[in-house]
Amino acid sequence: MANPLDEKIKKVLARGTVIPAHPLALNHERRLDERRQRALSRYYIAAGVGGLAVGVHTTQFAIRDPQIALFAPVLRLAAEEMDRADRRRSEPLVRIAGICGPTEQATREARLLADLGYHAGLLSLAALKDEDDAALVRHCRAVAEVLPIVGFYLQPAAGGRVLSYGFWRRFAEIENVVAIKIAPFHRYQTLDVVRAVAESGRPIPLYTGNDDNIVMDLLTPFSFQVDGSAAELRIVGGLLGHWSVWTRRAVELLQECQAVVQSAGPVPPQLLRKSVQVTDSNAAFFDAPNKFAGCIAGLHEVLRRQGLLENITCLDPHEGLGPGQMEEIDRVYREYPHLNDDAFVAAGLDEWLNS
Repeated sequence: MANPLDEKIKKVLARGTVIPAHPLALNHERRLDERRQRALSRYYIAAGVGGLAVGVHTTQFAIRDPQIALFAPVLRLAAEEMDRADRRRSEPLVRIAGICGPTEQATREARLLADLGYHAGLLSLAALKDEDDAALVRHCRAVAEVLPIVGFYLQPAAGGRVLSYGFWRRFAEIENVVAIKIAPFHRYQTLDVVRAVAESGRPIPLYTGNDDNIVMDLLTPFSFQVDGSAAELRIVGGLLGHWSVWTRRAVELLQECQAVVQSAGPVPPQLLRKSVQVTDSNAAFFDAPNKFAGCIAGLHEVLRRQGLLENITCLDPHEGLGPGQMEEIDRVYREYPHLNDDAFVAAGLDEWLNS
């Protein structure tokens, strides 16, 4: 069995924090732009995040392709920046990286993550589309033997698969599961995960990856009857592609939601309004009208406008903004100026690019 998660990291995950899904900075030749890759990490850390998720969907799964070979280099850069930050912090950053592929590949990636000092792997099951629940659980257990794992319900539109309640109920019993990211963009499937964890009785921190419903996920008490008694769970934080942009505001948003939850009072109407505004912004950034085809390029465009990225280049030369997506990003910028953190980025950009 892999070494158990450090108690300080457990506390951060249990309390709930902002974990942005880290994008990939490329130059116009589609080669890694190390300066801007580091600047992105520095931006997120300065914004007040509790951790980083690297090598995930937002980082582009193609970094693993042998002809691209950016998986290890990108993980190392982020680890170096987190090392640097942790020397000045009382609480360490949570280090999560994506794990993909069939069992042989997944365990190999888990060993690399462990060697690089990552705390946990965000385990994608997209490569096991035809496996039954028993095979999926065996796969997850094999990876958890190498490294603590974060469960990942990835929506089918982004390459994931439907995962049953029965799978999640068995998954929750795996000892080295340290959190679950719920990202099916689907309320019934979200409930499957939360109910499975409730019925397991295990204190597994739940994180929203439902970029289309962030605020309501963070505010909702999920209540179930378990063995004749009421069991209530909360989604405590977010591991989100959406939070790779306007990140300073994301940190403030989580704090606002947590304060409301802790007060046990009514949800203020202005927070419900903000929920709609955040979802509307996400539709623009993720290119919802075009079935999320421009989701990565849309995030790049926001970071390009702020000066953090030089361009919106993706590894796939055919991947870019969808029809009408630029206009939608323009619109949400105009309509929701209180949601962007452009002034925060402008104040720190030179330091992040050049320190």
